[in-house]
Amino acid sequence: MIAVLDYGIGNLRSAQKALQRVSDLEVRLVTEPADAEGARAVVLPGVGAFGRCMEALRRSALDVVAKDAISTGIPFLGICVGMQMLYEASDEDPDVAGLGVLPGRIRLLPDTVKRPQMQWNPLRLTRGGGPVFDAATDGEWVYFVHSYVAPLDDHVIATVDYGGDVVAAVGSGSLWATQFHPEKSGAAGLRILGRFASLASGR
Repeated sequence: MIAVLDYGIGNLRSAQKALQRVSDLEVRLVTEPADAEGARAVVLPGVGAFGRCMEALRRSALDVVAKDAISTGIPFLGICVGMQMLYEASDEDPDVAGLGVLPGRIRLLPDTVKRPQMQWNPLRLTRGGGPVFDAATDGEWVYFVHSYVAPLDDHVIATVDYGGDVVAAVGSGSLWATQFHPEKSGAAGLRILGRFASLASGR
């Protein structure tokens, strides 16, 4: 099955339902670490504030599930704040530590653009993103709602133009994460989720 980590923040059923549309595996919302045992892939969605999400994730002990999946090479997907939580920290809540799986700090979008970025925007691949972000992903329109952004570094696999380059997706090994919402990005988002789900199925 594919485990969608449900730590009590936001409506995670949209991510679950989108994955159910493209996967032949069970897609299960898990609220306790034991529920994720045997998962073939793990998904960490997130909406709202960085600090509140991190605190809820740690209270649920699902942060351990996320880290274990990444360290053991199980396919892992972070979505929106779920991507931001992979970093060491965020300017949104400076006193709250992130998961620290990826280096760097999440920063506020500059004053020169409207915050949040709440719009569709076409992806620009910066390098190959393995089986999840292939060449066909370049130019796909996806949906964003965010005010904070990840650093532009070697983990970036796609950006968008929003007053300059803004990180849209990152990848490292069997980990992928998106600042945009694939579950709200129509056919393009379903294709990305489908390629991720196929890894869990071994296809």
